[in-house]
Amino acid sequence: MLRTPTLTIALLTMTAATPLLCRAESNLNNGATSPLIATAHVDFQITIPKFIFLRVGTGTGTAAGGAGVNGTIDLISWAPAPATVGNGVALAGTGGDLGGGVETAVVMANHGNVTLSSTTLGKLSDGAGDTISYTTIKTAASKLTTNQVLPAPALADGATSTIVIGGMGKGKIVRRDAKWAYTYTNATVPPPGIYGGVNANNGRVTYTASVP
Repeated sequence: MLRTPTLTIALLTMTAATPLLCRAESNLNNGATSPLIATAHVDFQITIPKFIFLRVGTGTGTAAGGAGVNGTIDLISWAPAPATVGNGVALAGTGGDLGGGVETAVVMANHGNVTLSSTTLGKLSDGAGDTISYTTIKTAASKLTTNQVLPAPALADGATSTIVIGGMGKGKIVRRDAKWAYTYTNATVPPPGIYGGVNANNGRVTYTASVP
């Protein structure tokens, strides 16, 4: 049977269109009914990972913005004048990313309540047998950007102090920050020396945040 040019073109056109009809869901309807309806569907999926973010001091990101990573460890220090040692007048620290012994503190998580803890290896030591207790260092939390201030776990000698930060949004989202101001109570007269330091003589506190 001979094919006319018109028939050949029509067959070629249908052959070329077939992949377009088969690669995704499609619906072809015809007839005289009104309205004439064709339907198709698309499925969507978004995968959100479980995450937790903790910042104490110099770093990137706040609870009101994005979070990043920074490996800087700040040093908070005190050096009371000889005439004021042990006079019971609390002293603001030196250092901290906000200055004056004040650190930015941020916790963000999306998987329920956050357990926030502080851990020390022991009393601050001068390396010669003399010590100063971590209980002489107090942490006061105040508002930074979030309405709910992030509280600070207390510092203890050779121990871990823990608090629980409740979530919002059906209890799964934690988004808090604060300014943590460290002060030295200056209520005792220790022997002369340098107590603690940069990861020395029990001078480092480890803060840890975790979610279930």
